[in-house]
Amino acid sequence: MGRFLYWMNVSLDLRIEQVPGDDGAGEWLRIDEELHREFNARARALAGMVQGRVIYETMEEYWPRAREDASLPEVMREYGEIWTGARKVLVSRTRHTAGYGTRIIGGDDAIDQLAALRAETDGTLGVGGANLATQLLRAGLLDELLLFTHPAILGFGRPLFDDYDHPIDLDLIEQRSFGQGVTMHHYSLREAKPC
Repeated sequence: MGRFLYWMNVSLDLRIEQVPGDDGAGEWLRIDEELHREFNARARALAGMVQGRVIYETMEEYWPRAREDASLPEVMREYGEIWTGARKVLVSRTRHTAGYGTRIIGGDDAIDQLAALRAETDGTLGVGGANLATQLLRAGLLDELLLFTHPAILGFGRPLFDDYDHPIDLDLIEQRSFGQGVTMHHYSLREAKPC
């Protein structure tokens, strides 16, 4: 049985973007080479990536081109290779095609399809996108959180979860500090439903 892991960069007040559409590129983020290498290692270890439309389109726009952009650091070109070659699922009601071997899940039974994907997967499926993560959380299918917390308080912007108002019990699996004050906290959720 697989696990859904919601992986995000967050501010200290659990915001994932300050300005709508900053697509993970806000000036508040402190991503250096050491942290990017950690991202690469963790992404490489995933059994697959499950992304909502907004984050998928952000990734699709940037990472395939980054693979071959000699002006970028090697660590970023490497992530471009990892993302492009990874097993990917796009969850969308509006997209019907996608490149790079991406499977599309959509429609009224998307949560059921995601539950089946989780049941048939051996390993961890990285989840990208607040809307998707919130839907998985509501369905009891979200298993873990991997938060890279940057030393900034944004005060406003998109939260980690969309409109979720129930307590969530977590267990800390691992934690680590990186340069520039970034910390990683990896949690398991106690409420996830078994397959």
